[in-house]
Amino acid sequence: MVLQIVTGDPRPIVRQITDGVKRLIAAGELLPGDVLPSVRGMAQQLSINPNTVAKAYTELTAEGWLHARAGLGLFVAEQRQRLSNTERERRLGEAVDRFVSDVIGLDYPPQTVLDHVATELAHYAARKTA
Repeated sequence: MVLQIVTGDPRPIVRQITDGVKRLIAAGELLPGDVLPSVRGMAQQLSINPNTVAKAYTELTAEGWLHARAGLGLFVAEQRQRLSNTERERRLGEAVDRFVSDVIGLDYPPQTVLDHVATELAHYAARKTA
């Protein structure tokens, strides 16, 4: 599993980890039943405090992305609807707002931006079904 922490990213490190793991799962790079590195192992890999990794893993477990097996570690959970439709809609709205705020200053025509988003989504969909 390859995650990277970007020091210039405005998101906290915990958020970068949770977003990265979710992205790997959504893309099909981490499959149900796959084991994640230990807290200590991930912390060493990313050169960060183990407490930060533990917090990210706790959040992912609480949201249903991961599940713990006593003595064995953390595993990718079976896919299921993890959030209510209302919560999904709220999070989509927040993500779109953040995205638009980041992209608006680049001064691209809206269709160019939409084409890039569609290409990226298709790329993830293709990897997920492969």
